[in-house]
Amino acid sequence: MKRLHLASICLLTALGAAAQQRDIDSLQLIKDIRTLSDNRFEGRRTGTKGNRLAQFYILDRFKQAGLQAYHGTYEYPFYFMEGEKRVMGTNLYGYIPGKTADVIVITGHYDHLGIRSGSNQADSIYNGADDNASGAAALLSLIRYYKQHPPKHTLIFAALDGEEEGLQGAKAFLQQAPVPLERIKLNINMDMVSRNEKGELYVCGTHHYPALKQFISKVADSSALKVLMGHDKPEEGSNDWTNQSDHYEFHRKGIPFLYFGVEDHADYHRASDEFERIDPRFYYQAVQTVRTAIDVADGMSAGEQLRSKVIYKQ
Repeated sequence: MKRLHLASICLLTALGAAAQQRDIDSLQLIKDIRTLSDNRFEGRRTGTKGNRLAQFYILDRFKQAGLQAYHGTYEYPFYFMEGEKRVMGTNLYGYIPGKTADVIVITGHYDHLGIRSGSNQADSIYNGADDNASGAAALLSLIRYYKQHPPKHTLIFAALDGEEEGLQGAKAFLQQAPVPLERIKLNINMDMVSRNEKGELYVCGTHHYPALKQFISKVADSSALKVLMGHDKPEEGSNDWTNQSDHYEFHRKGIPFLYFGVEDHADYHRASDEFERIDPRFYYQAVQTVRTAIDVADGMSAGEQLRSKVIYKQ
């Protein structure tokens, strides 16, 4: 394990030099995922102290990056029932203004499974490094990039809560969205993007929105990873990811989506989903790939409306 850390440090040093050119701060990216998957956050289960501590960390990073707030706050509480228990979740979001009022919403949930009582395992904290500290930390790195590279579309960055409880945060976001839904042209969602032994990163959504295939092909051509389209056809059964993360609630509203993620690994929803098991090189390249996708989508504005050009199936 110590050798792994040493190799990671050497790799991150090299990536840090690259980040100075590409503007994704790899060292901060790794610091954020390491922090959010630390034991002190107790698995970040919605409605718990650990989840609230994660909120504080994300809020500080929003402020440091200079993300703009709607209505003077980044915090948007919501409530849902868990059996007979009423639970409060909190979505965290803000925006970077563009040259147009049209919006791309970039999401990554920060909650996870918490601490499992009655477990016989020595480690009962489900830290969720890949699921989904990886998506939340990626969100933070992308905020910094787009503060330095102003977009054409307005970009909303939303760290959503309650994903593990049935996409509750995404439902709440869309029920009281900060902008009219017709102005939201695309959702880009990140959920589990920090490791894959085959170097594969999947993009789900192009089956429903075929017009997006053309620009995802451009993204794939420029990525260091194997960017594959799929996991979005009804006949795939449980391998159809359409309804398996927050992008689904956007889809239900007729908003096109692209979901970036990896196939399940041995540590999925297990206490072994720890920071030490992420692949720093893969993770950095995955975030770069998502950044390229946002750039390409944002470039589609150029006097046209992105959403009006996306032909989709319902």
